[in-house]
Amino acid sequence: MEKELVPGGWTPYSTPLSAEAQKVFDSVIKGLMGVHYTPLAFATQPVEGINYRFFCNAKGTYPFALNEAVIIQIYQPIKGETLITSIHKVD
Repeated sequence: MEKELVPGGWTPYSTPLSAEAQKVFDSVIKGLMGVHYTPLAFATQPVEGINYRFFCNAKGTYPFALNEAVIIQIYQPIKGETLITSIHKVD
């Protein structure tokens, strides 16, 4: 039985990424430099558009960079530009 989305509530993290989630992720990450992000799982939140949270592996693009876990939050409005609202390290 599929759970009904509640406005303002987050879905559980899912893997693998859906085609739509991958498209959203790729659309905003392409311009970032210095760190390579690999999305491993995602969750969504219906608002005036959709918030996405991506649990990612992050690795600097310099020699001997370490892998780190991060959460990247992205907002996709109904109309307008999709954008990153936060990137934070998971401790």
